[in-house]
Amino acid sequence: MIGLLNVGSLVLGLIAWILPVISLLKYRSTNNTNWITLSILSLSACAVSLGFQMFYNYHLVKIEDWAALMDTAGAVAFAATVLLIVTILLNAITLFVLRYKSAR
Repeated sequence: MIGLLNVGSLVLGLIAWILPVISLLKYRSTNNTNWITLSILSLSACAVSLGFQMFYNYHLVKIEDWAALMDTAGAVAFAATVLLIVTILLNAITLFVLRYKSAR
C-alpha cells in the first residue's frame, strides 16, 4: 500500500504538468473560461504529489530503512525541485498568455 504513494506522486506530477498545457492548447478557443480552475488544480496536484513523497520518506524513517533513504534522498529532492519549478513556470506562462488575451 505504501508503494502506491510513489505511483500517486508520479501520476499527480504528470497531471500538474498536463493541466496548464491543456489551457494553453485551448488558447485559441473563444470559450476558455476555466483556465483559472485548471491552474489551481495543477498547483494542487503538485502540492499533493510533493506531500506523497514526504509521507513516503516518513515511512522509510519510521521503518528505519536508512539505506533506502540515503539512496533515494538526492533523487527525490532533485525530482521535487524540477516538478515545482516546471509547474510554476507552466502556470505562469498560462497566466501571462491568457490574461493578455482577455485584456485585448
